[in-house]
Formats: sequence, structure tokens, C-alpha cells
Amino acid sequence: MSTRDRTLRALLALSAPLLILLALVSIVSRQGIQRVQGLPALLIGSGLLVSSSLRRRRRRRVVRECLRQVQSFPPPP
Repeated sequence: MSTRDRTLRALLALSAPLLILLALVSIVSRQGIQRVQGLPALLIGSGLLVSSSLRRRRRRRVVRECLRQVQSFPPPP
């Protein structure tokens, strides 16, 4: 994997937390009804984090089940 690919992956991994941070800064810096404008970014960033953690948990469960199935087979003679 090239340095450019690693950099791109690092930026993508940080995109959801940075979106949440940007939303929180915008909510704190605004007053009154304008604070509502930061909520969509906060909800989207939170949704991205939750969906990625659920996807990761699902993939790990599948890998664990595959490993258990492989271990249950008797070794070849």
C-alpha cells in the first residue's frame, strides 16, 4: 500500500470524529435558533461512528464463527 493510500485512509478514518467536532464548535459558537444548524452534522457524524462500529462487530462475529468451525474439524491423518 502506498503512502498516498495510507494518508487517504487516515483522513477517512478521522472524518466522522472531525465532523462531530465541527458540529460541536458550531453549536457552541452560535446563539439562539442558529444552534440548530449544527445538529445535522452532529447527527450524521454520530450515525457514521455507530454504523461503522456495528459493521466491525458483525464482521468480527463472522470471523469468530468461521474460526470455531475450522477448529471443530478433526486434523487430517
